[in-house]
Amino acid sequence: MIPWASPQAQFRAHGGAIRGAIDRVLESPAYILGKEVSAFEAAFASHCGAEHAVGVASGTDALILALKGLGVGAGSEVITVSHTALATVAAVLATGAVPVLIDVDPVHMTLDPAALEVAVTPRTKAVIAVHLYGQAADLESIMAIAQRYSLKVIEDCAQAAGGRYRGKRLGSTGDAGCFSFYPTKNLGAIGDGGMVVTSDAKVAERVRRLRQYGWNDARETEEPGLNSRLDPLQAAILQVKLPHLDADNARRRAIAGRYDQDFAGLPLTTPTVRTGTEHAYHLYVVAGDDRDGLMKHLYTRHIGSAIHYPTPVHRQRGYAERAVLPKGGLPVTERLCGKILSLPMYPELTEAEVGSTISAVRAFYGK
Repeated sequence: MIPWASPQAQFRAHGGAIRGAIDRVLESPAYILGKEVSAFEAAFASHCGAEHAVGVASGTDALILALKGLGVGAGSEVITVSHTALATVAAVLATGAVPVLIDVDPVHMTLDPAALEVAVTPRTKAVIAVHLYGQAADLESIMAIAQRYSLKVIEDCAQAAGGRYRGKRLGSTGDAGCFSFYPTKNLGAIGDGGMVVTSDAKVAERVRRLRQYGWNDARETEEPGLNSRLDPLQAAILQVKLPHLDADNARRRAIAGRYDQDFAGLPLTTPTVRTGTEHAYHLYVVAGDDRDGLMKHLYTRHIGSAIHYPTPVHRQRGYAERAVLPKGGLPVTERLCGKILSLPMYPELTEAEVGSTISAVRAFYGK
């Protein structure tokens, strides 16, 4: 079976160095935070073009802590999309804020700036721009609207490590960028982990306090916080992988280019890369009729695929009751969720495996 993602393949690509990094941590005096975490924080901040990076326990916690660090809480509204991983909206609810869910644009599947401006109210405190599948959201338009209404902008970069918007790394344009190091991500740990990046020293300082109960350097609390620290084992593993991220993403783009070329002419919509951006291709997502039929066909050919995401957030129990939606609903999101399919995409895919995937898709359409 060719899986749609393979964290194990990435471990095997860097196995010797990863084992060495783990041994280094085991022989170190610090098993919580310490030099491994601070070294990776510095390296990742530099990679992103940000002044500060704060390692936390997960991508979800990164969003929660960034929101709290920017002053979002009970009584606030946060605008984001429903076509995203559930974690985006779970983080908003965890702060006590109200998620206001808007539609995505039909071409790039990211937050629609026109829908954003309509959704702003006097209670709106922030917007979370999700760089879905590795595709950059329309940051220029989002930032312009945010400035008009004095909103904070958080970039959800969980699927977009290493991507760029007009030459800048994703995560470095908004007030904070939030990353996930879940094993399937472009920069994946062997376990969980996350990061908040920002160039605002006060936000970074507050997030550092909040990730450890609200402690200051004297271990005295200034406000309630969480227990959310990046594990030094994961930091050491990520430090090994970070120098390979750009090359890995280049390989992802090469695979995407081959898919684009060989799917041309099929009744499938392939990703359209936003002008002036560098897609990270965390996922390669096509859209078409009879998505379920294609998925079953690929399975019979021993090719994995997945749906990101079959049920949008606004139709999830526990979330639907708490989210605010526009009067016209979310027609683009509703349409996409029945058509999208993620095909195999990871840098260790061989040319033969890419070819097998292409042949299987084409065969489904009689090509």
